[in-house]
Amino acid sequence: MKLSARNQLEGKVTNVDLGAVMANIKIEITEPNVITAVITKESAENLGLSEGDDVTAIIKSTEVIIGK
Repeated sequence: MKLSARNQLEGKVTNVDLGAVMANIKIEITEPNVITAVITKESAENLGLSEGDDVTAIIKSTEVIIGK
């Protein structure tokens, strides 16, 4: 399946908890081992980012969509 969204993480469903209206799906992520972030040059400079830095990648979203 091809999507334009860049924050796609492949994984395997490890638990399905079905409620009356909603379902809680646990997904174990195995790939990718590299996440690409696109940020402004100003942000990169303000953070002083360079190769070898330890950082945290935070994916912000209002929802998670599952494709199968």
